[in-house]
Amino acid sequence: MRKSRISIKWKTFSIFLIFTIVLLGVLWFFQIVYLDDFYKIIKRQETETVLNNVEELLLSSNDSDDDCSDDIEKIAANHNLGIFITDEDGNSIYNAEYIYNSQMSSLPPFLFEIFYDEAVANGGEAVIEYKGSEMQNKIREVLDSIEKPTEEEDANAGRIAYTIPPKREEPGQFRQNIGDDMAESVIYVRVIDVGSFKQVIMINSVLTPVDATVSTLKAELKYISVIIIIIAFILAVMLSRSLSKSIIKINDGAKKLAAGDYSVKFNSHDYMEVAELSDTLNYATSELGKADSFQKELIANVSHDLRTPLTMIKGYAEVMRDIPGENTPENVQVIIDETERLSGLVNDMLDISKLKAGTITIQPEDYNITESIRHVLERYNKLREVDGYTIDFIYDDEVIVYADEQKMYQVLYNLINNAINYTGDDKKVTVIQKVIDNKLRIEVKDTGQGVKQEDIPYVWDRYYKDSSAHKRAIQGTGLGLSIVKNVLELHGAKYGVFSIKGQGATFWFEITINPFVEEDEE
Repeated sequence: MRKSRISIKWKTFSIFLIFTIVLLGVLWFFQIVYLDDFYKIIKRQETETVLNNVEELLLSSNDSDDDCSDDIEKIAANHNLGIFITDEDGNSIYNAEYIYNSQMSSLPPFLFEIFYDEAVANGGEAVIEYKGSEMQNKIREVLDSIEKPTEEEDANAGRIAYTIPPKREEPGQFRQNIGDDMAESVIYVRVIDVGSFKQVIMINSVLTPVDATVSTLKAELKYISVIIIIIAFILAVMLSRSLSKSIIKINDGAKKLAAGDYSVKFNSHDYMEVAELSDTLNYATSELGKADSFQKELIANVSHDLRTPLTMIKGYAEVMRDIPGENTPENVQVIIDETERLSGLVNDMLDISKLKAGTITIQPEDYNITESIRHVLERYNKLREVDGYTIDFIYDDEVIVYADEQKMYQVLYNLINNAINYTGDDKKVTVIQKVIDNKLRIEVKDTGQGVKQEDIPYVWDRYYKDSSAHKRAIQGTGLGLSIVKNVLELHGAKYGVFSIKGQGATFWFEITINPFVEEDEE
């Protein structure tokens, strides 16, 4: 796997800084390239809203006979608009001008008629757009092309196409975008019915941002960009250091842990994920420490259990070889017994390895577990007769269970072995069989010193012992409870231990008598 050459600190720093630069780039792009378009969209929406507000204001003032000129003035001032309200003949009713280079009140009558006719033709609304002073130029062209009609033409036509305004000093002067040939403007025209009369609302709005405003925005954007980059640089350094500091500490601790130092502590709690990782590593450190301790303990105990029978075998064999007459059946039996102990130890270790590896499977069948318990107890007849052990078996009826007979025999044998090894001076062990609905509960009790409450979770571990001095088992190899745990888990059985210090311990398990009955009921 290819190793990354960039630390998390510099990756975080780079990503944060690149994000800031991209963000500024997007901001510059939209401010410079699309400023005019955004301004036009916003200004159009604003003008349409004002148009609706003015219409509502006129209608409400007509109903209440209130003067709305001050309100119209405020609306025009707040939005920098020109609001010109006339009757259907073009006579001014309200006029509020807040565009410095435009004046709606200078609208020529014939142009008003054009706007009015277009609005009427469009259902009462019209939008007139133009750029710079092109409106004034069109007006001049129209005025220059219009010749005053003769009396004969007047008589034939019956009317004049557009009313020519009275003579004025500058007949073509309509003050719109004066001095700014690049400015874009729009005039919204709406014809409304106010009582029995028609009124025309004309709102003039400049769609092009003021040059001074654009220049100011660009200048501010330059300073803002520099400030943001500096702040982003500082924040990126601080954030990358803060984030990487915890990761670096955890990494250093993990290296110590990998080297076998189980005293290392992970105390990074800067962030939730880092805190969770620290807690997980602390738990892993604790468990690895325990596992290492158990491993050393296992090696020591196995070495002891192997050395003892080997020493006895060697000693008795040498005696039988060197001393005439010592080749007796008793000495041979000792060698056989110790050999069996060695064989049992090796077999138990192999069984545990297979169970842990998951290579052992159970082969359940119906069999009489009560009879199986009696067979197990028969193996301890010699202990009863010679050493004075009392092993009681309490049960009501014979029970047929669906389980692996050979594996369950091993469970029962190991539990009874454990009770014999740790029972009290009265050398008493009790086996109890109970049936609860479709469950079989087996309890194995001894009268020894019991198990400390804090040690109960560990009694199922290999070679667990409650004192530093290793005790040579009377029966078994010291691996029995670990085998019991794994076999019962293969059967899906519940198991546990109940103990009061000084009053012995009770090891128990519960197994389903007939699993097919529960499936049918479900």
